[in-house]
Amino acid sequence: MNKPIEELLLHESAAAAGDESIADLVRKMIVKLGEDPDREGLRKTPERFEKALRFLTSGYQENVDQLLNGATFSVAYDEMVIVKDIEFFSMCEHHLLPFFGKVHIAYLPNKKVIGLSKVARLVNMFARRMQIQERLTSQIAQAIEEKIDPQGVGVIVEARHLCMQMRGVEKQHSKAVTSAMLGAFRHNKQTRDEFLALVRRRSD
Repeated sequence: MNKPIEELLLHESAAAAGDESIADLVRKMIVKLGEDPDREGLRKTPERFEKALRFLTSGYQENVDQLLNGATFSVAYDEMVIVKDIEFFSMCEHHLLPFFGKVHIAYLPNKKVIGLSKVARLVNMFARRMQIQERLTSQIAQAIEEKIDPQGVGVIVEARHLCMQMRGVEKQHSKAVTSAMLGAFRHNKQTRDEFLALVRRRSD
């Protein structure tokens, strides 16, 4: 059987069974947008899109316990731990367009700390989902609070949203800033101010 005809029959069979892949649906979307999914530049686009989308939403396949995997350590240290300028990319759940930027995280240990690389992985886990920036900020802070019970947690997220830059108001240089302050970071102004000052300080 001719291969393109065979592939078409397979797609039609899958559709009839109600078991279409993301690539099948993207192929239909391309047609509805007025393009030809069989032209050279678009022939592999549905499969590429599915692969990219599965990576960008891979955070749904992870959870905090698996990610930390024992990487919390008992330590007699109660000064602020800060990891700043953690780059992230996420998908706006309203338009399925990217938003991206940096996350700054600080916490005051209460006999436990998290491995530094795991802090960045925690950001990735929550970012690789369909998100809004406000929820992303809170989820990061709450996960750290739940897993190591620190004296306080502070999270600041700065991001640019393509749903604002490419469509709608089309503001190219706007940036959204959100924060979550828990425990000492909420109740102690000195702690909060120290965190904010460290975030503003630029590395040489």
